[in-house]
Parts: sequence; C-alpha cells; structure tokens
Amino acid sequence: MNTKLNVAVAAALFAAATGAQAGITIPAGDWTLDIGGVVNAYYTHTTFSGDDAAAGEYGNGDSVNNITTGLLPNYLAVSGKTRQNDLDVGFTISINPGASTTNAGVQGGGSGASPFGNQENRQAFLTFGDASWGSIKLGKDLGIYASDAILNDQTLLGVGSAAGSLAGNTTTLGRIGRGFMYADWKAQVAYTSPNWNGFQFTGGVTQAWNALAGFGGAGSTQRGGSSPAFEGKASYEWTGDVAGKVWVSAISQKVEGLTNATGFTVDPITGVVTAGTANTLGDSNDRATAWDIGTSVNLAGFGLVGYYGQGKGIGQTVQLLGGFDAQGKRRDSDQWYVQGSYVLPGVGTKLAASYGRSTLDGNGIDTFSEIKNSLWVVGAYHPLTKHLNLVAEYSQAKDENDNRTVADTDLKAKTVSLGAILFF
Repeated sequence: MNTKLNVAVAAALFAAATGAQAGITIPAGDWTLDIGGVVNAYYTHTTFSGDDAAAGEYGNGDSVNNITTGLLPNYLAVSGKTRQNDLDVGFTISINPGASTTNAGVQGGGSGASPFGNQENRQAFLTFGDASWGSIKLGKDLGIYASDAILNDQTLLGVGSAAGSLAGNTTTLGRIGRGFMYADWKAQVAYTSPNWNGFQFTGGVTQAWNALAGFGGAGSTQRGGSSPAFEGKASYEWTGDVAGKVWVSAISQKVEGLTNATGFTVDPITGVVTAGTANTLGDSNDRATAWDIGTSVNLAGFGLVGYYGQGKGIGQTVQLLGGFDAQGKRRDSDQWYVQGSYVLPGVGTKLAASYGRSTLDGNGIDTFSEIKNSLWVVGAYHPLTKHLNLVAEYSQAKDENDNRTVADTDLKAKTVSLGAILFF
C-alpha cells in the first residue's frame, strides 16, 4: 500500500520532477519510515476592481502585497510501512504550518476561526491490506469526492485565488470554488480495491459536515448535519504514447435539524456565524448530493484536463456551505474547468493555462438568482532541481452576483505570484 503524501506526490508529478519523491527513508526494525514534505512561499501582488459593495475589505482600485503560502500548505509528514501476518500495514501523520503572519507579535498567523488557519493537521491515518484484495484506511485524509479534481489542478504548485484575502493563513484557495468543490480533509473509513489493469475504485464512510448556508438572504443561515456521509470514486488509467486517466466520484449526506438564525453576521470566507436567534426549520430533512467526471490526457509533452460536476445542497466552495436556503431547501450548483499544458523539451519548464467556473443557483426565496465565481490562470513552473521548482503565475478571479431585488455586482481580483516550492 502507498502511504506517501498523496497531495505532494501528485503536485510533484504535475511539475514533471524527474527525481525520486520518496523523501528521507529510514529502516527502523520491522518498519521502514519515510519522512517527506513540502516547503513553499510566494510574493503576491493583488489588484481589485469592480463594485465596492462586492469587494468587502477591498474596494475598486485597491491593491495588496503579501508573502504567503500557495494552495499547498507547508508539509511535514512521517509515514511508516511494514509487512506483518501477510498484511501490508502503514500509517501517515502530518503537520501543516503556514508561511506568513499578518499581525505583529502574533506568530499564530491568520484568523483562528478559518478552516485555512495558520496551523493544520491534515493527515493521521492507518492502513492495512494486501495486493490481492485491496486496502482499508481508517483516520483523517483527503476526502474521496472531488479529490482527483484538485490533484490535477495546476495551482497545486502555485497560488490561484484569494492571495489578497487569505494572507496569514495556511493556504490560498487555488481553484477551489472556481471550478471544483474542496475535497477537504476528513475522518473516514475507506476501502480501495486492487488495481485491475488500470481500473480501481474506492468507497468510504466519512464524517458528515454541518450545513451552513451563509448566503441565506434576509439575514438567515442554517446549521444541521447527520452522520455518516457516503463517498466513492472509480477510475481507469492507461499508459503508452497517449497516456491518461478518466474518473468519476460522488458524495451523499443526509442533512437534518436545520435551524434558521437571525441577527447574526457571516464571515464570507469561513462561513463562521456570530451570535443570533435560532429557530428549527420544520421541513428541513434532505440530502446533499454531488457527482463529477473528469479526464486527463498526455501526449508528447502536451497535457489536457477536463472536469465537470453537479450538486444539490452541496454548495459552491466548501462542502455544505451555501447549499440550503432560508427555508431549508436545496440549492443547485455546478462546477467545471479546462486546463492545457506543455513541457518545454530540454529544460523541463511546464507552461499551463486554465479556466473554470463554479455556479450556485438561488431559489425563489433568495435575493440572488445566481452566484458565479470564475478563475483564469496562466503559469510557468520550472524545475530548478529535481526537488525545487520556481513558479511564476498570473490569475484573474471574478465574482458575479446576479440579484433579483438590487443591482447586480461583480468584483475582479488580479494576482501576480512569484515564488518557489520544494519537495523532499
């Protein structure tokens, strides 16, 4: 079984790093330990334009400069594996600190309420199994639904969106909420099948999230959740002159006991709600569901990724954030992105460009008819060594809010990022 740092390995593969990515391997009795990780930092310059009402902290013409981590946090992971009683047994534990802080004398970094706060612990899981029948995972790791969407995103090696608003936190947002849902890091019990000539599937029970609307309109939000959630994915991968992969995944979670709160404020990034008056919604039991399909193809240095997904009650960026309206009814959403890349012969520099959009549809009770968040990204990723990559990236994020009762609003955030990312 592979208990290596899957996100770091995927990003390294994207960078076309040719060297081994096994980290520091240490024999220890019956065990083989692997210490590996990621260190990255970027200088970013973001300029805002558009409607002041949509800009929040930043208005039309404002700009901000930051030194921050990119979509990947810094990583230090310790993995171990052994063979005991005809079983492959392994574990992974990681810590994930940020690279910046925005408050003098406070080394904890950004907002402590943020899910992208300055310190995370993304992985703590064990595995056991055998190549003949598959493997079982128990603990906290990357979620199953939408995991391939983020692992194929070019911004894994860069910054993407939210460099101007999430400085001081562990990560930026990359393309999260602008082409795919965040797979997140979840407590889970999951089974992965053997690899049958390129075909493989994973199914699991994951910790359910609380639903949090955040876009309820007329001062309302909802909370509520039911355990467990069910997630699964299947993929087929092939090699040759034209190599590639196609995958599908899905999630379903029952949501019940929603409450309608008034007299509160909602953080637009984290969805954290201040004090308010809560009233249980009588007709609030439903399911949040979503599915996706994607493919990646590579030929003679050229790469292409295409992705599409739909959801009901799942939200737009973070799972279950904004998925339900003030009456406890599901909102529809969809996600998609396309990405092309080319590796320059001889030098190994990867040039990539992508565009994607996430849309959340309002219901009849909502003041908005549609919220559309999109992102253009172009970037150059150069392997200075087999472990160190230099990154230059330009992105343009656009938020559009089509309203029913007031004027439509839109905001653009243009970001230039220069930095480096190191894998070991």
